[in-house]
Amino acid sequence: MPFLSVLAVLSAAMVVSEPSAAQAPPARKTVEIVSVTGCLREQGTSWMLVAATEPTPSLANQAAGDDIPKAPPAGKNTFRLIGTSEFNLPQMKDKTVVIRGLFIKDKVSRINVTSAVEAVATCATVAPK
Repeated sequence: MPFLSVLAVLSAAMVVSEPSAAQAPPARKTVEIVSVTGCLREQGTSWMLVAATEPTPSLANQAAGDDIPKAPPAGKNTFRLIGTSEFNLPQMKDKTVVIRGLFIKDKVSRINVTSAVEAVATCATVAPK
């Protein structure tokens, strides 16, 4: 009889120790690294990418070769750029640039910049001033 009691206690312990869906850890939020191309504009103390392409998944490294367009795109997106102090953005102002960084989706989506490369010396004609 003692054997059955021990077996019953062990069985109950195994059932209690199994995690349930309610105990599962919450899913981790990930921030995607993207590449966007658009017109670099300064607005007050902020840097904005206007007339920008849709964000596409990318690596954090700098754009090169076929990743750099030959003509300014006429995109419809606007992004506020953050983490820009490491880059010489005033030199690229009012030019088409390829920006890569961490994408933060919001009412005004932001990109925490990991690289900035000048692509074309002008902006698309549809780019707001």
